[in-house]
Amino acid sequence: MDNQELQELVRRLSLENFQRPFLHQAYFNPRLRSTGGRYLLQSHNIEINPKAYELYGLKEIQGIVLHELCHYHLHIEGKGYQHRDKDFRELLRKVDAPRFCAVLHVPKATVKKHRRRYTYTCVNCHQLYIRKIKMNVERYCCSKCLGKLKLVE
Repeated sequence: MDNQELQELVRRLSLENFQRPFLHQAYFNPRLRSTGGRYLLQSHNIEINPKAYELYGLKEIQGIVLHELCHYHLHIEGKGYQHRDKDFRELLRKVDAPRFCAVLHVPKATVKKHRRRYTYTCVNCHQLYIRKIKMNVERYCCSKCLGKLKLVE
């Protein structure tokens, strides 16, 4: 799908669901990261994340477009167009538009970095110590028997 097809989709969905024309531009913006789309207040244009189409297809794009068109038409009419406004929530229900899009990015909390771990052992009692940060074995000793530590490869 390219920008021209997206523009036609937005115009068609606006007429079918809102019975009002969409008179501005709709286009893909690859710089969008965590959001499916956005409505721009100054220019009245709609930007859509192309990753949503790549990951989830046309049905997800239609939901995002309906959501952004709710912002668009309410803002043009001078009604409450923000997520917290009653007018917005009612219009979302009326046109069966989703409140949120599917996840487009992996949250940083779920991505585990492969961090190097350092394992030290006591020369006398063989007590193990696992550390994230490398330490100077000359400065520290075993907490159990006060023996010398060595780095295990």
